[in-house]
Amino acid sequence: MVPFRPSRRTALSLLLVAAALALLLLQGSGGLAGASAGDALRAESICEAQALKARMEKNPDLEIEIPAEFNRLFPTLSACQSHDAAWDEALPGPNQPVPFSHAHHSGKFQLDCLYCHSGAERLPAAGMPSMEVCMGCHLHFPPEYDSLEGIRILNQTWKDQLPIHWVQVHRLPEHVQFRHNRHMRAPDVTCQRCHGLVETMDKLYLVDDTRWWQYALPTKKLEMGWCVICHRESNVSTDCLLCHY
Repeated sequence: MVPFRPSRRTALSLLLVAAALALLLLQGSGGLAGASAGDALRAESICEAQALKARMEKNPDLEIEIPAEFNRLFPTLSACQSHDAAWDEALPGPNQPVPFSHAHHSGKFQLDCLYCHSGAERLPAAGMPSMEVCMGCHLHFPPEYDSLEGIRILNQTWKDQLPIHWVQVHRLPEHVQFRHNRHMRAPDVTCQRCHGLVETMDKLYLVDDTRWWQYALPTKKLEMGWCVICHRESNVSTDCLLCHY
């Protein structure tokens, strides 16, 4: 048998092909040895530092670099995430002047609804928290929290002694008289019955709830039919003057 002796050009081509295959195999297994040395992921903010720390806990081989000014305990990763989510345009609901996350405050830290909306049990309107209520907690926060834009807005609003003009989400027509205090006294009515699971929401929005009554007619949340169905299920009067007076 005559041995195969490739030409110089063929040998060079085979060598190049072999080198290309070796490169692809190395890249598929994580790249060239030493090529990623020094390519550590660098944090450019405290929130990025918290995110990188969380990633490294799941992947100890991950190389990260955190400058000293960003290596802080606060704000926590959950605070950073809820802050961003509360201004996420992709989520339903309007953006508020301050990115307040119900999931963070009412969910994670289990603040009672009445802590902020103290009028719900006593008055027709639940009311919005005053700046004093907000700053009762936030005045004691470490200065690192100022790295969040929402906290800077909150602190500046407090410094200027201005109110926060929240965007109303749940609004009934002017001819409807809805009293929070009466509904709060009902044994089977909770805040979530009308407002949804606010403790899971970073952005508050009108949760869709379509009910069906006689003649298969649909009625959506906050429409009269939706309220009438609730009253009938709870054996409450549906007299017109109960809400229209």
